[in-house]
Amino acid sequence: MYNLDGKIALVTGAGGERGIGRAIAVRLAEEGADVVVNDITNEGRGDWGGMPAVVDQIRGLGRESIGVTGSVASTADVESIMARAIDQFGRIDILVNNAGALAGKDRVPVVDLEESEFDRIIETNLKGTFLMSQAVARHMLSREPGGKIINISSVSGKKGNARFAAYCSSKFGVIGLTQVLAHELAPHQINVNAICPSLVETERVYGMASALKPDGMTTEEFRDEMVNRSNTTVPLGRIAQAEDAARTAAWLASDESQYITGESVILSGGSSMF
Repeated sequence: MYNLDGKIALVTGAGGERGIGRAIAVRLAEEGADVVVNDITNEGRGDWGGMPAVVDQIRGLGRESIGVTGSVASTADVESIMARAIDQFGRIDILVNNAGALAGKDRVPVVDLEESEFDRIIETNLKGTFLMSQAVARHMLSREPGGKIINISSVSGKKGNARFAAYCSSKFGVIGLTQVLAHELAPHQINVNAICPSLVETERVYGMASALKPDGMTTEEFRDEMVNRSNTTVPLGRIAQAEDAARTAAWLASDESQYITGESVILSGGSSMF
């Protein structure tokens, strides 16, 4: 276990029931951190209570937590998120940039990709990471040295895939931004790293399956095929879970990773080795 007692974490895109953001927020709380949970909406899907349910789960662990709605792609919203966090807790020690745009009409060949769809993915995945990192870095530089910024990229930020032009561009950009920030913030003892997961079994797999399914298959059928393919082809024998990303984030947020910065940690069960 890692000791994050007394630390304040901010995790974006953390309102999903089975998402990476929720898993990371809860794991950081289990390690002792108080957590600001962000998502673009308070509402969940179906029976899931959304962001308030995540806040309640963290408080149930004996930690303090608040939920703050807002788009990471909006400068005004980012300022509001920061103001709420600082007003409640006084500081931010750990930022996890997890918020990401949903897969949709962007998963097409480049020749068919609409400009608006390209912009939609870049706005959240890359610009959102930039705006949140900028705001938190400014805050960290205004107080005592030290801090952790963790960006969620992807193995698709390391290697391009057909029909993923906008997504790959955004995630390649996140890795570049991570390296730039690592250089700029290192003199202030602020570590900046990225996590690059392969396919993770979250709600987003359904949206990806809906966008990529071939003719003659339902979304449910193709989703199951995607999961089964990972379970049979990944060297470690299973698809990644949100908790796998949470374990990595907890390590990067702790003092155990104090000499690690500018890295992009591949989380793929051995399916991507580069």
